[in-house]
Amino acid sequence: MNFGPNTSEADSFAILDRALDVGVNLIDTADQYGGDLGVGTTESLLGRWLSDRGRRDEVVLATKVHEPMSGRPNDRGLSARHIIAGCEASLRRLQVDHIDLYQMHHLDRSAPWDEIWQAMETLVAQGKVIYVGSSNFPGWSIAQANEAAKSRHFLGLVSEQSLYNLTERTVELEVLPACESYGVGVLPWSPLAGGLLAGGGPGGQERPQDGRRASQAVQARARGMATQLADWEALCADFGEDPGVVALAWLCHQPGVTAPLAGPRTMEQFDAAVRATSVELDAGMLSVIDEIFPGPGPAPEAYAW
Repeated sequence: MNFGPNTSEADSFAILDRALDVGVNLIDTADQYGGDLGVGTTESLLGRWLSDRGRRDEVVLATKVHEPMSGRPNDRGLSARHIIAGCEASLRRLQVDHIDLYQMHHLDRSAPWDEIWQAMETLVAQGKVIYVGSSNFPGWSIAQANEAAKSRHFLGLVSEQSLYNLTERTVELEVLPACESYGVGVLPWSPLAGGLLAGGGPGGQERPQDGRRASQAVQARARGMATQLADWEALCADFGEDPGVVALAWLCHQPGVTAPLAGPRTMEQFDAAVRATSVELDAGMLSVIDEIFPGPGPAPEAYAW
C-alpha cells in the first residue's frame, strides 16, 4: 500500500527485489491503493516491476476488489459487473494474465452470494483468477460465503485478511474459529497497529494509513494505552528485541495465522519484518504478552455463559 504514494518507485523495486531474494513470495495489494497519486497507482507500479524483473512465477500475487474506483455508482462494491470489470482493470495495471488470490476487500451487504460466486466462477473458468479470498469479513459472512460456494460446487474462500494485532484481537472471537473450521488461511493486516507496537525501532517509522487524521487518532490511542505500551516496550527490551519484531513474531505464533502482512516503507522496516520470522517466543513469553494485551476469549463464553 505504501509503494508509490509513500515509497518511491526505485525504493519500492529494491524492497521487492530483496523480498524475493530472501524467500518472501506473497505480494498483496489492492486496486484502490495509491493515496494522493490516485487509485490504481500501486498496482501499476507492481506491474512495471513484474514486467521488468520477469519473475512472475516466483510470486503469489494478491489484489482486491470492492472499494470505489471513481465517483460512478457501478464502479464499486461486489456486483458481478464490478467484479468482472475490476479484475480486467487490475490485470491490465499489473501486466499479468492471472491473479493468484483475488480478494473481496469488504463485505457488500447489497450483493447476493449467487451473484458474487457466479462472477468469481467466470473469472476462474477463464483462468484470470486462481483463488478467491475475503478481507474484513465477519465470521458469519465467511461461513455464509463458503456454504453458498459449496452449494454451487465451487471452492469458495481460501483466505481472510483481517485487522489483527496485539491491540486488536476481536477476530479471536468468531473470525479465527470460522476460518479454522473452513480451512481458510488468515492474513493479518496492520500487525503493528499503525506503529503503536513498534516502539522506537525500525518499525516505529510506520506511517498510519490515512495521513494526518489517522496519525492523530493513533496518537490519541497511544495516550490512552500509555501504561500498556510502556510495559510492552519494557518487556521487549528485557527480551532483547525490537518491539515491532516481537509484535510480528507474536502473530506468527497464533493458531490459524498463515502470514502477517507487513507494509514497509523502507528497506530497514522490511529487514525488521523478515527478522520476525526467526524469533521464537516460548510459552512463558506468550503468557506475559497476554497479560499486557489480553484477548477477548472464546465465543460465546466471552460474552455469555
